[in-house]
Amino acid sequence: MTTEGHIAALERRHKELDRKIEDEMAHLSYDDLAVAELKRRKLEIKDELQKLQSHAA
Repeated sequence: MTTEGHIAALERRHKELDRKIEDEMAHLSYDDLAVAELKRRKLEIKDELQKLQSHAA
């Protein structure tokens, strides 16, 4: 996979996690631990994206 393709895939996963977080938090009794895990995974993807983008530039 090219760097650009990998970046695009990571961006899609980042947006998907954002939607999952919003969906989970829309419930009145959402699971704090589940939301925290989703946010942690989203941050990991963001960090990887930043690394790839800095190397690609």
